[in-house]
Amino acid sequence: MEEKCCSCHKTTKRSEEEYKRLIHRLNRMEGQIRGIRGMVENEAYCADILVQCAAVTAAMNAFNRELLSSHIRSCVARDIREGKDETIDELVATLQKLMK
Repeated sequence: MEEKCCSCHKTTKRSEEEYKRLIHRLNRMEGQIRGIRGMVENEAYCADILVQCAAVTAAMNAFNRELLSSHIRSCVARDIREGKDETIDELVATLQKLMK
């Protein structure tokens, strides 16, 4: 659940399960990026590198979907129930950034 600290910066408390899922996805993407770097360093064929880049993009999209779903089900739903309609504008702006 979302909390505000004294510096007006929003934070989100996540369950241990959600935290582990997100970190696992990030660790996988980090490994994929290191693999791509190695491919470039070893002068791998361009098409092979591009295929790996597409895999990283797909992994990032999956991460974003999971995080967005969690955000809507927890933070956004709570704020709407509390009458904080500005959260809808924030969500729309976030979706617009994700769809660039």
